[in-house]
Amino acid sequence: MTEVDPLWQDDTLTTIINPEVVIFANPIAKAACAGDCIAATARLPLDVTFWCAGCQGSMYPMNGNISSSIGHVQASRLALSRFAFKMHRQGLAWGTMGSKGLCDKYLMPVLKKQQYRIQMTNPIPTVSGKMGCSPIGASTLPPQTGRAYPVQGEDMGYLVWRKRNCCVL
Repeated sequence: MTEVDPLWQDDTLTTIINPEVVIFANPIAKAACAGDCIAATARLPLDVTFWCAGCQGSMYPMNGNISSSIGHVQASRLALSRFAFKMHRQGLAWGTMGSKGLCDKYLMPVLKKQQYRIQMTNPIPTVSGKMGCSPIGASTLPPQTGRAYPVQGEDMGYLVWRKRNCCVL
């Protein structure tokens, strides 16, 4: 719960716990996010650019402070992506995909964005189309236009899908 987590709204505390923010929260590192945005919108995000949340911006600082919001949908997807990364970093969420995840989950401190897909449930659910269940970092422009509206349509809800590879004897 982010309400009781002192790191979720405090940039200074987050920097102490995640000192790599100094390397990745700068304009040069953020420029690499353009490639991640294109890749995530076309098919899948680039896991090598782990500091990027694609079209939404940077994963750092790893908290709920969204400094450059261009809309409710973009900001809420960025907060969701950062929270998923934070959960992996703290050992609360584990890896479940790839050869290591065939029969059991494994510790994954650096988020592999390809493991997750996001589907909007509130205020207007996305239930069809290519972007109905989009990967972390995909553009919010085509499928999300008009999904946030004043007063009743400002609370976002998402269903998070996690890829799980499994083995059968």
